[in-house]
Amino acid sequence: MGFLSFVGRVFFASVFLISAYQEFVEFGEDGGPALKALRPKYDALTNNVMVHTGVRLPEFELKHVIATAIVLKGVGGLLFILSSYLGAFLLAMYLAFATPVLYDFYNYPPESSEFGQLFSKFILNSAFLGALCFFWGIKNSITMRVPRKSSKSKTL
Repeated sequence: MGFLSFVGRVFFASVFLISAYQEFVEFGEDGGPALKALRPKYDALTNNVMVHTGVRLPEFELKHVIATAIVLKGVGGLLFILSSYLGAFLLAMYLAFATPVLYDFYNYPPESSEFGQLFSKFILNSAFLGALCFFWGIKNSITMRVPRKSSKSKTL
C-alpha cells in the first residue's frame, strides 16, 4: 500500500511539476506566454471586482505572480511526493488563488466554446483541490489511529 501511495503522489504531483518546469523554461525576460495569458484575465478580474464591490485591486508586477506560481507548484509538488502537509498546502494555495483567475468561465456566455473549455479546466482544478483535502484527511486519520505507548510498566 505504501508503494502505491507513493506512485499516486508522483503522478498527482507530476501535473504541477511539469507545468512549473514549462513555465520556468519559457519565463525569459518578459514573463513568457504565461504573462501574456494572465494580463487580460487579471484585468478582467480587477474590472469585475471594481464593478461589483467598488474596491480597486492594487497594481503590481505580474511577473512576480508568475514566479511565485512556479515556486508554489515546483516546491509544493516535490514536498507532496514526500508526503508532506506543507507540499499539499502550497499546492492548495496555488489552486485556490489561480483557478478562479485563470479559468474565468463566468466572463463568457454559456453557449460559447470558451465557456466549455474554461469550465472543464475549472472543475478539474477544483477536483485537484478536493484531492488535496482528501490527502489531508487521510494523513490526519492515520496519525490519530496510531496507538500511544504507555510509559508505565506493568507489574505482576
